Amino acid sequence: MTKPDHILIVDDDPEIRQLLSTYLDEAGYRTSVAAEGREMRKRLEEHRVDLVVLDLMLPGEDGLSLCRELRVRSNIPVIMLTARGTLVDRIVGLEMGADDYLGKPFDPRELLARIKVVLRRTQSFPERARLDEAGTLRFAGWRLDTSTRQLRAPTGLVISLGNSDYRLLRLLLQHPNRALSRDFLLNHVFDREREPFDRSIDVCVSRVRQHLGDDPRNPALIRTVRNEGYMLTVDEVFSE
Repeated sequence: MTKPDHILIVDDDPEIRQLLSTYLDEAGYRTSVAAEGREMRKRLEEHRVDLVVLDLMLPGEDGLSLCRELRVRSNIPVIMLTARGTLVDRIVGLEMGADDYLGKPFDPRELLARIKVVLRRTQSFPERARLDEAGTLRFAGWRLDTSTRQLRAPTGLVISLGNSDYRLLRLLLQHPNRALSRDFLLNHVFDREREPFDRSIDVCVSRVRQHLGDDPRNPALIRTVRNEGYMLTVDEVFSE
């Protein structure tokens, strides 16, 4: 019998922790809770966690620093909660590697829907099968290990990619020297349609460019195609 997905709720508000824990338990998930970063790390050591719901405003270490830490140490998907809910907060959250965000106050039903979307995207069996078969992709002196989702630079530096960064780079490598629209990328990376002023893909591209050391003012690898989207410009992509 398949075990239920395990959701870790990190929020300093005990009422929100209790509300979400009860609601998600009733929806068929297994839940754990933490009030701050130290408890979050303890829960991650104690259990296998499939997704983290992480509040932005926490005592001590804030949600952004914890999200950055999660991206360095794992590929666990993160949905960030923000009481302010401003565009800047959301963009910064995505830059730190969050897979999605939701402003407070929110309807638990919307959070549940977003959890389902993120888990479906990150746990898709056909996608994992294709990635495992691919092994390693080589391009322009870089190597992408599709099993560990680690990017190795020509210098030997190893970078662990977050979920959205990995999916974006993987898509670009699947379609080298071809312009991919923002709508296409948003649908395949974040599994949603683009809304007005949605900069999720632009933020993700910026982050991947930073990983690749690609100057955004004069990019050599990921080029912006005006009125179209983004294109990976490489001579060839080799698979091993």
